[in-house]
Amino acid sequence: MTTLMNPRWNGQFSCFDLVAKTDDCTRSIIRVADLEIGGNDFVVMAGPCAVESESQLMQTAEAVAEAGARVLRGGAYKPRSSPYAFQGLGVEGLRLLRKAREATGLAIITEVMSEEDVGLIAEYADIMQVGTRSMENYALLEALGKCGRPVLLKRGMTATLEELLRSAQIIAMSGNPDIILCERGIRTFETATRNTLDIAAVPVLKAVSHLPVIVDPSHAAGVRSLVPILSRAAAVVGADGLLVEVHPCPEKALSDGNQSLTFAEFRRMMGDLQPYLDLQQPLRQLRPQLVAAGGAD
Repeated sequence: MTTLMNPRWNGQFSCFDLVAKTDDCTRSIIRVADLEIGGNDFVVMAGPCAVESESQLMQTAEAVAEAGARVLRGGAYKPRSSPYAFQGLGVEGLRLLRKAREATGLAIITEVMSEEDVGLIAEYADIMQVGTRSMENYALLEALGKCGRPVLLKRGMTATLEELLRSAQIIAMSGNPDIILCERGIRTFETATRNTLDIAAVPVLKAVSHLPVIVDPSHAAGVRSLVPILSRAAAVVGADGLLVEVHPCPEKALSDGNQSLTFAEFRRMMGDLQPYLDLQQPLRQLRPQLVAAGGAD
């Protein structure tokens, strides 16, 4: 087993043999269309929390693509805390995401909430997202093991890193090695932010697992002005990318407006990130890698 930062992590994480880092498997690269997530590039996924309309989605897709995003995020099905909140457009939202992909060339990531929807969503999405509330939905994880698409697995809001890797192991055991881990903030006693970004989770996960790790600063902060700052922190600690919420008019967003960036704010954030990414680039290129294209070589 590869030497880790902390010797006790060996026993704590090495039991998840399909996702744990070893001397033979130190770094996986997940291929999505012409993208390599976990490779030398820092991949930004951006878009609205929820797909609300064709004009909203197309405007956002064009804006984030122009600013340098490579993947369009957007929820067609929304797991909301309140039964009175907007629940998403469903299949119509999926069709709009497909149209945005055809117009911009962006890959698509969208959330799947139920094992019954896996087949349908896999017809439209390039990456299947497991939300924080679904991290321990084992029936869903097992179905995603057979979906033929990469899976972005968000850390549960009260989950340990060990529990996150256990869920990743279930997806891998079910037949799908193409997994991207996502730190999106955990629930603590702090109330100034929506959640607390566990920035240490990134280097720990990179030390114990060969899977790519990205950060969702939007859900971690819940505050628009903090998103660019947390994004820079993610770049500095070696994350493989970001998942950021962007909306043409956050004040009118049907979901998560307080944490969504405007187009101008997103452009500025992408420009401000570059010096921090330049600092990390030599380290990213030195890391050994295992390329996964629908599976590991």
